[in-house]
Amino acid sequence: MKSIKTLTVAALLTGFLASPFTGQTAETKDDKTTAKPKPYLLKTCIVSDEKLGGDMGEPYVFTHEGREIKLCCKSCLKDFNKATAKFVKKLDAAEKKAKKS
Repeated sequence: MKSIKTLTVAALLTGFLASPFTGQTAETKDDKTTAKPKPYLLKTCIVSDEKLGGDMGEPYVFTHEGREIKLCCKSCLKDFNKATAKFVKKLDAAEKKAKKS
């Protein structure tokens, strides 16, 4: 009876320890570097409409869903995260307008 408990604990422990490794795909360094984000074309912050690189200093740059986003400062990130869809839609409209020009 004691050996059955030991085997059960060993099997459960092995499964628990191996679980983080299951279902993961192999991602190479090349996969990360070849996928460049879509560039940010605007000269202003998508959240505050402030000029990038103005009084606020260097813009805060990050990638969101394969697209580069530039904000006038890191504090605008909180507002961006609250209404991401709104700002992405605003960015899409601005890019569409820029392509027509």
